[in-house]
Amino acid sequence: MIAKRYEPFWKTTPLSQMTKDEWESLCDGCGKCCLQKLQDDETEEVFYTNLSCKQLNIATCQCKVYESRQAKVADCITLTPDQIDDFQWLPDTCSYRVLHETKELPNWHPLVVGSRKEMMRQGLTVEHYAVNESTVDEEEWDTHIIKWVHGMPEPYDMNT
Repeated sequence: MIAKRYEPFWKTTPLSQMTKDEWESLCDGCGKCCLQKLQDDETEEVFYTNLSCKQLNIATCQCKVYESRQAKVADCITLTPDQIDDFQWLPDTCSYRVLHETKELPNWHPLVVGSRKEMMRQGLTVEHYAVNESTVDEEEWDTHIIKWVHGMPEPYDMNT
């Protein structure tokens, strides 16, 4: 008898039709969406900083108040399937964005490899460079702008 091979849900279920649990499990827990972003008023260009939301536990890359984050952090962005077409602002390593654009999860994703070990090895979380926003005066946030290089960010050069 030939065993029937089952495809994982992310290969068979469109993002827009996933259950809440399926959707949540796609998050790789990198913490990058919890970094503060600055937007140029004239060009509307978005710049990431290495400043994390004060509610992010940088060591674990998990929100301390996840279930009540919208009430505790007024500008917290909750990623939902109805925003799929707007995901280009996310870093190119974000699993939601990668799955939407390529129809595959990255080969380091915890659902693919069974743990966060490969993700950590490649430096794909914010734990080694994020700084809690509450430790920096808001007037200084622009000095914390970074640009993404797969995994670790590099300082952003405002002159280029």
